[in-house]
Amino acid sequence: MRTTRAYAAFDEANPLGPFEFERREVRDYDVQIETLYCGVCHTDIHQVRNEWGASKYPMVPGHEIVGRVVRTGGQVTKFRVGDLAGIGCFVDSCRTCPSCLEGLEQYCEVHNVGTYNSVELDGKTPTYGGYSSQIIVDEKYTLKVPENLELARVAPLLCAGITTYSPLMHWKVGKGHRLAVVGLGGLGHMAVKIGAALGADVTVLSTSPGKEEDARSLGAHNFAVTRDPAALKNLRSSFDFILDTVSAPHDYNMYLNLLKRDGTMILVGAPPEPTPVAGFSLIARRKRLVGSMIGGIRETQEMLDFCAAHNIMADVEVIPMDYINEAYERVLKSDVKYRFVIDMASL
Repeated sequence: MRTTRAYAAFDEANPLGPFEFERREVRDYDVQIETLYCGVCHTDIHQVRNEWGASKYPMVPGHEIVGRVVRTGGQVTKFRVGDLAGIGCFVDSCRTCPSCLEGLEQYCEVHNVGTYNSVELDGKTPTYGGYSSQIIVDEKYTLKVPENLELARVAPLLCAGITTYSPLMHWKVGKGHRLAVVGLGGLGHMAVKIGAALGADVTVLSTSPGKEEDARSLGAHNFAVTRDPAALKNLRSSFDFILDTVSAPHDYNMYLNLLKRDGTMILVGAPPEPTPVAGFSLIARRKRLVGSMIGGIRETQEMLDFCAAHNIMADVEVIPMDYINEAYERVLKSDVKYRFVIDMASL
């Protein structure tokens, strides 16, 4: 067993603090990764604070992990010691269900093993995430990190990047399409960069007029304030696709009215309460309201390679490990541009 230093939540009410635990030994198909950077996702806060009602403690969060391989199992062929590697939102799956066989492990129908706050396929061994000095994962669920990107800015691609890339690719968004991105946070700023790189005409829809300059610097072609009735009226029936990244309560119907006939609104944000949808918001122009969740290993690797080819990285604020509790409070206030990333050398 390998002693691992980490930061953990010990219950839902108190701050995270130092923690030690034992990682398993490296198996034949495993890679051992020294964690260099780990992104901070809003999901970490939901889970730490048991807002989804399924948290187990102690919990070591973190599913946006980049590092360097320091050891490989005897049967590993994909990685060598010294390679850069990444781990995203899950570290294993059943491997035999239809979704897994299609390379859509994120939708595993038997047991998708989360990077943290989950249990391994044995049904009992807890998983601990990237707020830790090292992680050991099967090579099949480990990603190759391109050498030409800044590692701290790569980490959020493992969640925010793939969460926005996957639906844009699935619905084939690209040249000739008008794409609206709702919200300009951790997810939204990646959606703007990737959508623009795919050739779409990108508009950011925001409640904050002060975000226009940022939106355009990130690659948006247009910007509209959703609290302005005149702006919304001018945008009715304008968009082929709307990618909604917002997790706070908001009115889906208002945005559905901005779609063209046969337009698609894609949800990647998850508000805490059910959101009413009027039937005529969909019926009148044969519109679609759909959802999407991260991506499989193959698609996540494709996303990393795409970002390397287009020099796309997250905009981040790098923090030391002992700043994590303050960072959580700032995330809740939307006081970050656009993702916190922990420098694990500070652990």
